[in-house]
Amino acid sequence: MTTTAPPLRLSVLDRSRTRQGQEPAQALRDTVAFAREAERLGYHRFWVSEHHGVPGVAGSAPTVLAAAVAAATTRIRVGTGGVMLPNHQPLVVAEQFGVLAALFPDRIDMGLGRSVAFTDGVRRALGRGKDAADRFPEQLAELIGYFDGAGRSSRDVHARPAEGLHVPAFVLATGAGADLAADAGLPLVIAAARGEERMQAAVDRYRERFRPSTQAAAPYVVVSGTVAVAASTEQAERLLVPEAWASAHARTHGEFPPLAPAEEILERAMTPRERSAYQEALRGHIAGTPARAAAELAALVERTRADEYLVTTSTYDRAALLDSYRLLAEAAGLA
Repeated sequence: MTTTAPPLRLSVLDRSRTRQGQEPAQALRDTVAFAREAERLGYHRFWVSEHHGVPGVAGSAPTVLAAAVAAATTRIRVGTGGVMLPNHQPLVVAEQFGVLAALFPDRIDMGLGRSVAFTDGVRRALGRGKDAADRFPEQLAELIGYFDGAGRSSRDVHARPAEGLHVPAFVLATGAGADLAADAGLPLVIAAARGEERMQAAVDRYRERFRPSTQAAAPYVVVSGTVAVAASTEQAERLLVPEAWASAHARTHGEFPPLAPAEEILERAMTPRERSAYQEALRGHIAGTPARAAAELAALVERTRADEYLVTTSTYDRAALLDSYRLLAEAAGLA
């Protein structure tokens, strides 16, 4: 990829994936260490995710983890990818981000999703039903209102220290959520979970119906996906194996497991259903040498006219993962 003016922004979403044989605490420590490396390499943002009751993910409290990341870094923007707003009361979310923004001025992002916890048990524990996502637009307006003082549910309720602070909000979407981002006048974060063609259609609708807001004067699109980089294409594709198997296992067994070594997975006897899910999970990613991966990423950004690309790569081998992000940063000309 050749650098242009302005250069493409590359950012990181780390899901704090647990690894076979390791404690969840190690995954959280790895996330903080990874953030320091991403800052050194020149990535623009470092975001963490929210998952509840998932054995393969240690990040259950993204604002808490974001605080640790922000404290361990000095320049990189820090945020969530994202806080699942239907799981929470908007006032509490506003207070949490207000504290973060007060402690780390001009560095905090508020990435927000509309998913609800996956299992009935977790939803009950959170006090939410399957239909909680239906209230996302209302919750989103209430949350933003706590920062700008408009649209609060009560004039007597103030989210301190959030009120008066500017914390950029982003809406995470896979399809229909792009319309919600446009209607709210917020930047969009989107992945090709259902294929690039459907993602592009959602992005086009977002740009067409975008309504300027106090948060954003114009559409802003962040495309998210996996980019695996190594000395050879074969090595890069091998990085995809652990996450692909975890996804296949989740689809066929109902549980998202810790990451396992690639060599162990490649020797595993899979049922036809597992094999089909595994092969499907290997598709749709960018993987190759630095030159090849950079060229494919540049082409995708050109097709989508994205303003930013959020890299979400996970694999068992931490050294290979960090090397992949380093090679990508070098190929993209990050400072």
